[in-house]
Order: sequence, then structure tokens, then C-alpha cells
Amino acid sequence: TLPALTFALSIDRVLNGLTRPFFGWVSDHIGRENTMFIAFAIEAVGIVALSLYGRDPVAFVLLTGLVFFAWGEIYSLFPACCADTFGSKFAASNAGLLYTAKGTAALLIPFANIIADATGSWHAVFLLAAGVNALAAVLALFVLRPMRNRMAAESLGTHSGRSVTATP
Repeated sequence: TLPALTFALSIDRVLNGLTRPFFGWVSDHIGRENTMFIAFAIEAVGIVALSLYGRDPVAFVLLTGLVFFAWGEIYSLFPACCADTFGSKFAASNAGLLYTAKGTAALLIPFANIIADATGSWHAVFLLAAGVNALAAVLALFVLRPMRNRMAAESLGTHSGRSVTATP
């Protein structure tokens, strides 16, 4: 298992770097929210599969690679979505503010330990993480997209329903 862990950690760095331009490219073609939906759905499925099959070293390496690949999308999609929505004048400040969410989320780690201690395994923690990713996927389509479309229509001074989800 130690070589599998070492290999998985190495793959994390490579896939996490590849995912940023990949998901940026995808979002330029199908829209930010659609891409977020896909990425968060991949994470949810990957985490569930990891909780079920992660004991096998080959499955562990492949599934952690899949999850790490999907995790990197936030570094390209969130700043791009923010700049698309609020403009480029304060894009760096806004992206920095968005990045604080990652640090804030790290404060939840002790609760994962509490859940694992209470249930006697990490399975519930994995399912909770997958559930949060599935929720984020749904929110991207049904909350973020309508909100951004409404804001775009208001900023144009019209309610024509112009979509900002696909930027050329």
C-alpha cells in the first residue's frame, strides 16, 4: 500500500496541474456552470467509488487520480466565473476572496475526525464529501446559472435573458 500511496500523491500533482487548463478550455466551450456541474459530479462519483473500492491499490491510485483531477477545476473556473460576473476591475481581489473559502473549509476537518470516531469508519465521511460535491453540482446549474443570468440582464438594463454561461 505504501507504493500506491506514493504513486497516488505523485499523480495528484500532475493531474491537478493538467486539470486547470483542461477545465478552463471546457468551460470556454460549454459554459462555466455546466463545467462546474461535470467537475463536481466527477468528484462525487469518484469519492463514492473510492470509499467502496479504495482498498485495492490499483483502484486507489486510479480513483484518487480521478478525484484529484476534478478538484483542480476550482482554480480556473471560480476566478473566471467571478470575472465574467463582476468584471475585471477587481478580478484579482475577488478571486483572492473566493480562495479564502478553501481555508475556511479546512476548519471542517476536525468534524470529519469526529464523524469517523462516532461511526467507527471513514465511510460516512466519504459519503458526506460526495454528497456535498453532488449538492455543489446541482447548485451550479440551478442556483449559480440563474443568478448570473439575472445579474447580466440587470447590468444590461434589460431582462432579455441574455446568457453568460458560454463565453467565447
